[in-house]
Amino acid sequence: MPLDLTASSIELTRTICDIESVSDNEGALADLIEDAVSVLPHLTVSRHGDTIVARTRLGRDQRVVIAGHIDTVPLNANLPTRFATIDGVDVLWGRGTVDMKAGVAVQLKLAAELTDPIADVTWIWYDHEEVSEAKNGLNRLSQSHPELLAGDFAILGEPTRSQIEGGCNGNLRAEIRTYGKRSHSARSWVGENAIHKAAPILDRLAAYEARQVEVDGLVYREGLSAVGITGGIAGNVIPDECMVHINYRFAPSRSAEEAVAHITELFEGYDVRIVDLAAGARPGLDAPIAQHFVDAVGGTPMPKYGWTDVARFSRLGMPAVNYGPGDPLKAHADDENVPLQQITDCERGLRAWLTGASS
Repeated sequence: MPLDLTASSIELTRTICDIESVSDNEGALADLIEDAVSVLPHLTVSRHGDTIVARTRLGRDQRVVIAGHIDTVPLNANLPTRFATIDGVDVLWGRGTVDMKAGVAVQLKLAAELTDPIADVTWIWYDHEEVSEAKNGLNRLSQSHPELLAGDFAILGEPTRSQIEGGCNGNLRAEIRTYGKRSHSARSWVGENAIHKAAPILDRLAAYEARQVEVDGLVYREGLSAVGITGGIAGNVIPDECMVHINYRFAPSRSAEEAVAHITELFEGYDVRIVDLAAGARPGLDAPIAQHFVDAVGGTPMPKYGWTDVARFSRLGMPAVNYGPGDPLKAHADDENVPLQQITDCERGLRAWLTGASS
């Protein structure tokens, strides 16, 4: 059955959620999206793998990029979707309702209906967000067709309870190693215990005072945590190596290079290996186009503490925000569900901004 873009955004959410699209299996949904938007005369459509790009060409002074990913994490007996009432709130329950097919549904409906927006719009529905960087549809697009990501402002439909969350924190993971000398545990004094040598690392982490940093009017909270520790080969052997795995979430005022320098300095004298690094994104809410969006949507913008794909737009010099239905605390949960009101609120806010009306 083809997608019916004249349906309500709530019904459209249910339809696309019931089309299973766990990462690596987005093809069927991508086909339906491509078919649905390709017949719209006001859009120019191209496909790149399972990523669909649809653009208006109205000659406006500004261009906005609005994106959402179509893949989900694996199922756990949470499809098909169903309507329910939870704690007095009407919701749509099931995999993908929060992360992030409700946002995708709103985008599809508005892409079909808004033939004369106040800015040119590039709509992007992309694959493989939930897996590796190399597979990510936006990442691939930025390498093969960076011109398709160009614009003056970007919106990512990640779940934010239909409130604006600007930019995002950066993310760093590092492995910190200590070394010793193996011996039989019955003669521990012959060896050097690498796990014991890791104690000062844990002390530094426990004593660390994370910053709160204001960036473009939003206060980002940083965090530095041990997220794993490994060491030892047997119950009767003094270990000769220990590894503490740490995760550092840093404010977008700090570059990726500065984050690495901070961790390297903090753990000076240890073997520090950076295993994952992604810069954050400034919200750029001081840009006039971003201010107009805030005015149209209403509410008070908040910072995004986690990392999202808005960082890809930030690298291109574009202010970017997260704005979509659903509580991020319910993303990936087995009882994933989105309040119906948040779907309609998100549609109302985006429609108001793109048409120049008040929300």
